[in-house]
Amino acid sequence: MAPQPLTPEETEQALAGLPHWTTDGDSVSRSYSLPGHLPAAAMAMHIAALQEELDHHSELTLGYNTLSVTVNTHSVGGRITELDIALARRIEEIAPGHGAS
Repeated sequence: MAPQPLTPEETEQALAGLPHWTTDGDSVSRSYSLPGHLPAAAMAMHIAALQEELDHHSELTLGYNTLSVTVNTHSVGGRITELDIALARRIEEIAPGHGAS
């Protein structure tokens, strides 16, 4: 079954359990601060592996000691679905191990 877009209310409810994640209505995103460039790059690689596992990919922007993640579901016209929320949850699970805040 194809993913279904979440309503704005469903998105807000889901984000209530994901501190620091925000929405612009079409995607969910978060920026992380890390202790340096190598930890930021390592977290980007870890997220890439999660994305391959889930077959769902985000936009990653790597800075010196920052990493920004933006995700939506292209197959439903760039809207937010439960796939995006699931990826955000998985990213939140691994973030502390990289020293991300």
